Amino acid sequence: MKSVNPATGTLIAEFEDRRPDELPSLIQQADQAFSSWRKTSFADRAARMRAMAALLLGARRQYASLITTEMGKPIRQAIGEVEKCAMVCEYYAEHAEQMLSPEIRETEASKSYVRFDPLGVLLGIMPWNFPFWQVFRFAVPAVMGGNVILLKHAANVSGCAMAIQQLFHDSGFPTSVMTTLLISSDAIGSLIDNPVIRGISLTGSDAAGRSVAERAGRNLRKCVLELGGADPFIVLADADLKKAARVGAFSRLMNAGQSCIAAKRFIVEQSVVEKFQSMLKDEMRALKMGDPQDEQTMLGPMARADLRDELHTQVLNSVGAGAYCVMGGQIPDGPGYFYPPTLLADVRPGMPAFDDEMFGPVAALISVRNANEAVDVANNSRFGLGGSIWTASIEKAEWMAAEIQSGAIFINEMTKSDPRMPFGGVRDSGIGRELSEYGIREFMNIKSVWIA
Repeated sequence: MKSVNPATGTLIAEFEDRRPDELPSLIQQADQAFSSWRKTSFADRAARMRAMAALLLGARRQYASLITTEMGKPIRQAIGEVEKCAMVCEYYAEHAEQMLSPEIRETEASKSYVRFDPLGVLLGIMPWNFPFWQVFRFAVPAVMGGNVILLKHAANVSGCAMAIQQLFHDSGFPTSVMTTLLISSDAIGSLIDNPVIRGISLTGSDAAGRSVAERAGRNLRKCVLELGGADPFIVLADADLKKAARVGAFSRLMNAGQSCIAAKRFIVEQSVVEKFQSMLKDEMRALKMGDPQDEQTMLGPMARADLRDELHTQVLNSVGAGAYCVMGGQIPDGPGYFYPPTLLADVRPGMPAFDDEMFGPVAALISVRNANEAVDVANNSRFGLGGSIWTASIEKAEWMAAEIQSGAIFINEMTKSDPRMPFGGVRDSGIGRELSEYGIREFMNIKSVWIA
């Protein structure tokens, strides 16, 4: 497995894959670890989680630099990612016991209640775009619930994967409570087939989600799938256009646009679309593209050359179908996998910029007559992960939020994940939830107990 610096295209490191004959032993070790870890107290688990939060914060720059080097995230955003991982550790250290406390139910029994018991060994299949956060938002609640983790991370962030395993070790977690498996995607099927694996969490494309869900279904394994998105960013005529443009530009270009919940389809009321287009263009242009290790850089390279090429093809095909390229749309000269801030106007159904997920710094502008049409356009998608509505009328926004088919709606704010709120999608954006009490219960046995 090769780790390549996307800002320069140079090789950072090579990692040796686990041999297939090593995997059964590692799985068995995880199962043995579960037999004891499941019996630990919440206080013991919380102490280790708080220790890990302290380690993350104490070396935040070191971990952020690793993220930036391996996948190109601007260093300030990478520091924020590490700090968010510490936050989720602290959050579940504080709240997991209460979230999983038995719930008394009134029945004709002398006593009846629901308890939450861990499922066992879980497989996490995680992407490269948030190489620490994606792992932590799955692993922290799962481990606090008494489960153990096998991590199959993206190959291009193997350094991050190994660093996360070391973090668990250095925080005092027993060996095999969290194990990184440096394996190819071809080995995932055999892992899902193993009867020790009791659940799978995948964050990735909808194609990957279908493949994993099919294999998991064959083996009756619990799945949580967080897949792609083509999130609407709706701007009505009465919105604070300047703020919407500023936040929208950041939401679209953060992490080089490589986020499932980034603003992707800017659905703007017709009477203000020209004004908003001009503002959005200015805000996107103002975000500096360059060396991701530079504190002033807001837009780094894309993570891999093939991803940039795929995005550029989507842009060209959208323009070929009638979209107007307001800015960007050309691969720059020089080293690295950079792609400029790109704004497409006159986007319509049938274009990749409307129908598909544009996983890069490309904003699609769509004009609508009113709020009703904005809802219809927002729902005209196979995805349903998140969305953002900008308007002075909260009453109208809440009506729209109820009508839009997605896992989250943010009003006068960009879509984001937060440990206190459930995270996940509908339609082709996935099944199940992460974070909050809903997320921690996904991989628990919700057990009824009845005493006559």
